[in-house]
Amino acid sequence: MNKPYDLPRRIRLEADGTVSIATGKVELGQGIHTALAQIAAEELNVSLEKVRILQPSTEDSPDEGVTSGSLSIQDGGSALRKACAGLLAAPEKPASRYEIVGKSAPRRDLPAKLAGRSSFVQDMALPGMLHGRVVKGVESISSEMPLVRNGRFAGVLAEREEDAIAAAKKLRAASKVQEAPYFPDDIHAWLRTHVAEDKVILEKKDGAAKARGVKRIQATYRKPYIAHASIGPSCAIARWAGGKLEVWSHTQGIFNLRRDLAIVFGMSENDVVVRHVEGAGCYGHNGADDVALDAALLAREAGGRAVRLQWSREDEFAWEPLGPAMEVALEAALDADGRIVSWRHELWSNGHAHRPGRAAKPTLASAALLERPLELAPPANPPLPYGGAERNAIPIYDVPDLLVLNHYVREAPVNVSALRSLGGFANVFAIESFMDELATAAGMDAVEFRLRHLSDERAVAVIRRAMEKAGPFRKTENRGRGIGFARYKGLGAYCAVVAEVEVERELRVTRLAAAADVGLPVNPDGVANQIEGGCVQATSWTLKELWRPGVQGWEDYPILRFSEVPAVHVEVLRNHHPSVGAGECSMGPTAAAIANALHDALGARVRELPLTPDRIAAAL
Repeated sequence: MNKPYDLPRRIRLEADGTVSIATGKVELGQGIHTALAQIAAEELNVSLEKVRILQPSTEDSPDEGVTSGSLSIQDGGSALRKACAGLLAAPEKPASRYEIVGKSAPRRDLPAKLAGRSSFVQDMALPGMLHGRVVKGVESISSEMPLVRNGRFAGVLAEREEDAIAAAKKLRAASKVQEAPYFPDDIHAWLRTHVAEDKVILEKKDGAAKARGVKRIQATYRKPYIAHASIGPSCAIARWAGGKLEVWSHTQGIFNLRRDLAIVFGMSENDVVVRHVEGAGCYGHNGADDVALDAALLAREAGGRAVRLQWSREDEFAWEPLGPAMEVALEAALDADGRIVSWRHELWSNGHAHRPGRAAKPTLASAALLERPLELAPPANPPLPYGGAERNAIPIYDVPDLLVLNHYVREAPVNVSALRSLGGFANVFAIESFMDELATAAGMDAVEFRLRHLSDERAVAVIRRAMEKAGPFRKTENRGRGIGFARYKGLGAYCAVVAEVEVERELRVTRLAAAADVGLPVNPDGVANQIEGGCVQATSWTLKELWRPGVQGWEDYPILRFSEVPAVHVEVLRNHHPSVGAGECSMGPTAAAIANALHDALGARVRELPLTPDRIAAAL
């Protein structure tokens, strides 16, 4: 990995007075290139209009790992600030002197998208480009049609996309495809019986405090497999020339993808170039890396012509990595004063990271289908403090006696990897739902119960601000309000969300009020955009989303409709603490706030997501 202050690779002063910045952090629709341009302009003492962020490429960019985990500002921004200060041979500018950072700036990526201009890899067209489609798991083919075949991987090439689609349809009809792996009826029971490793994440013993417990409460919470469900299915373009491979991809990690492609094709990384082009939505590790290998396999048989491969909607639901299912069992004890004296948190889940480039074995799914199949690395969990399944499993609340356990399930019945907030979504949903249950057991208001167990002043401020933002609420029949709160990863952004709901034939979220503390907000408007987007997506997960085998389209996998999107009001607290990311901090708090609001409305406690009418009826 290049050093973050490798100046020739990072910053270039152009003859026209502009500044070109090379970054390994990619634009995924989160506005990161706008924020990075603000940081560079601030440190270099130039106007924002003079800073140009170059499109990331393994040829020209520093290796900054993967754009994930809400770390682009925290890590990438910090590295860029150091590089700019190093170029000027000056100390980094103190926040008190900032004139560009901390002020809202227009998103640089939006004008082209709003005008309908070519913005995404799905829009790209290279000279002489062919179009491809693939069929996976092929055991035999009863047809002589021209195709690309390598083991159980098969595909077709055509001059026009519609011809490739038609040819792929014929190929599927003529193929005997391997049956899908067994998928259990009760995935959560299956997880409990397939544990490969029990790991203590944190243990803090206080026997005297534990002995004061007079009331013990237990509850179990569940989350299903969730799809990324990007509106634009995954797409990549690949071209071979002179034994070298070029790939255009909406991957989150250009260097990581390059490493896995080199492994699969048995070539030097120096002979693979990966260029980032935006895709139509990225909320974690979607199909961008897998489709890149598929495109490269087809392009190897295309005689030097570029091949554009776009998965269909059916392909996307069948092949993309899913966000893992989870089960979380919580147990706590209250003393006679209603204080938490003991807390036990257990979780069952697959690993939440199956990204390329992090192991000696590849992770790209089609590598296991080839004539000479490669063994794939299993899904794993990054170590804390970032974590995977155990992300946010350690409560932020003050608890003297604490035990957190991760029951890691190595085997997975489907392809899984990182989805926005990873295990933080299920863990915060569980913890914050449980905090409401404990408050009820203690006979206390849910907000005051939380504040009673918080010594972190920033956490207290965020909760109080969210309640102020939410304003007064009149409780009526079938209407309720609830709160959810967390500090993302225990070291990132603080976020509290207050949800208001109505329940008639189904649960409807009418309003969300959120407050967030991300330290110094580089682009406050961009931070608010990220919090709002997270709230809306988490609402969709909480109310609707559930992946099961056989899902082919939106009829089988409903997502939140525009008519169902709640009003979202966001308050970004301002301070000079170090800047952290905002993209994932609102996911868990939103789910918990909605579940707690449902309980406030009906007295029904639903502990399994999504909160469907059937589950609400069963809870009643």
